[in-house]
This record gives sequence, structure tokens and C-alpha cells, in this order.
Amino acid sequence: MADSMERLPAHLDALAGRARDYIEAASSTNTRRAYAADWKHFSAWCRRQSFDTMPPDPQVVGLYITALASGSGGDRKAVSTIERRLSSLTWNFAQRGLPLDRQDRHISTVLAGIRNTHAKPPAQKEAILPEDLIAMLETLDRGTLRGLRDRAMLLLGFAGGLRRSEIVGLDVARDQTEDSSGWLEILDKGILVTLRGKTGWREVEIGLGSADSTCPVVAVTTWLKLGRIVHGPVFRRVTGKGKAVGAERLNAQEVARLVKRAALAAGVRGDLSESEREMKFSGHSLRAGLASSAEVDERYVQKQLGHASAEMTRRYQRRRDRFRVNLTKASGL
Repeated sequence: MADSMERLPAHLDALAGRARDYIEAASSTNTRRAYAADWKHFSAWCRRQSFDTMPPDPQVVGLYITALASGSGGDRKAVSTIERRLSSLTWNFAQRGLPLDRQDRHISTVLAGIRNTHAKPPAQKEAILPEDLIAMLETLDRGTLRGLRDRAMLLLGFAGGLRRSEIVGLDVARDQTEDSSGWLEILDKGILVTLRGKTGWREVEIGLGSADSTCPVVAVTTWLKLGRIVHGPVFRRVTGKGKAVGAERLNAQEVARLVKRAALAAGVRGDLSESEREMKFSGHSLRAGLASSAEVDERYVQKQLGHASAEMTRRYQRRRDRFRVNLTKASGL
């Protein structure tokens, strides 16, 4: 598309620029960053092997994913990483107006063999359950701005079943910043969160808690009030030795660090070594925790997490009764 736009008449330059903006908006900043890194890696590999990157050659791509799977250079990649790299190459080639045929036997057959040989069940992060979350909250200092912010992030992320990027992407209200992924509306009965996801916009309702100490609505409103935040990003860096709130939005990695740090401090999964515990927890643990502990119809959990299928929701449920529906007895046996 970029090549064809260069040949457009001068009076269409502004329209072409707008089209490029829409192309960028079609994928997240993190996705574009990953795709750029993957293309750089592929290009460097091609140079070392004396291959041309253009036009796309399925045989070259097949050899590339073989090198990734076999660990050439001492760094074997997981099947999920290889599949992402292949999607990245497909996207990059398409942006250059030269589609890659992923169904070509040099790619499809090799990828099938890689999956059969190296594929493993996905490693799941530990779910943060309600009792874990309460213990984690107790490790945070309620008398500091940082502590108040972190309490609000944990409670909102858990109760909303939010992804870490969705937590830090929130604004105080609608249409306030260009990099926002959504906004809050604080109502009498809770918080309505409007989010822009992979499949469009969705609304998440977060109700009042049974006690102020564990209520996400109280935590968020307290943080906004004492942090004097009335416009822009909800969750920001705390500066000046913890006494001031900056204007800069937190990045998603800060959520993962917070979950790990608080879980370790609270002694969650104390039966494991510290290194094992660090590997068990991430920002994803909050979503898994809600899915595993909410004693409601599965459909409501699916809606809250924004999943397209019940099967995806079940992957997040670490302690559900898998045999609640007994089809053996239901069939008369």
C-alpha cells in the first residue's frame, strides 16, 4: 500500500496520510513493535544465509522457521513464538504489497511437523484467588500515593478481569488522550469501564465490594481524589519520593511487576521456592483469579473477560468443577 501511495497525485497526499494513520490504528503499538522486531530478526538471518528477503519465498521462510525450531545458534524457540513470527512475516510482506503464501508446502508441512514434534500444553500462570488478593493488599501502604495507586490497580484489574494493557490504558473520561484504550464512569452502584479490544468496544461493569477495604470502586475513587487526577491517564507514575503524581501513563509491564511483588510479599504459594513463585505470577493472574473464583453462571464471566467462546473462558478457570455437567448420567448410564 505504501508503494502505491507514493504514486498518488499531490492533491491526495493528505488522504493517503490519513489512510496510513488508519492502518496503524488497526494494530496496537505493542503489536507493531513486535512485528518490527520480528522482521529485523528475519532480515538479519537472511543476510547471514545469503538469502534475499524480497520477494517472499516460501522455501526460505520454511528454512527460517526450521532454524527457529531446531535452535540454530543455541536458541530454540517455542511453537507459539514461531507461529507469531510467521504471522509477523505475513503481515510485513503484505505491507510491502507482496503476499506470502502460508499454505505453500514448504511452510505448511514444516510448521505441521514443528507442532507435532515440539508443541506442549500452554504454561498457565497461577490464579490470584480472593484470599490471595486480600493478603497482597495488606502488604501495600495505605498512607502513600503509591500504595493507594497499587491497591486500585489490583482491585480494578481483578474485579474487572482486565488485561494489564487495559488497566494502564484507562483514562478518567472519554476522548481525553490518543493512546487510551478506554475510560471510566463512576456511578452510584459501581464503575462502568468502556474498553477498546481486539474485536471492538466492550463494556465491563464493576460493582461495589462487600467492604470498603476490598471495594474496587472505593479504591479507584480514593486514588483519583488524593492523586488529584481529573483528566487523562488513571494510573500514572508516582514521583518526588512518592509525594507527587506525574503526568506519564504507566506501561503494562508495571502491572506484572506489581502482581509479582505483592504476591511474593504476601507469601502466596509459599510452598514453592522464590524463583518458582516469580515464574508463577503475572498480570494474567488477576484475570485467571476472577474466572476461577466468581461463583456465577459461566456466561457472565465470559462476558466480563471479553472472550468470544466459553472454551476460552474455561482455560482461565483454575479450580472449576469440570464434571458439574455429567453427560454420562444425563444419557441414562
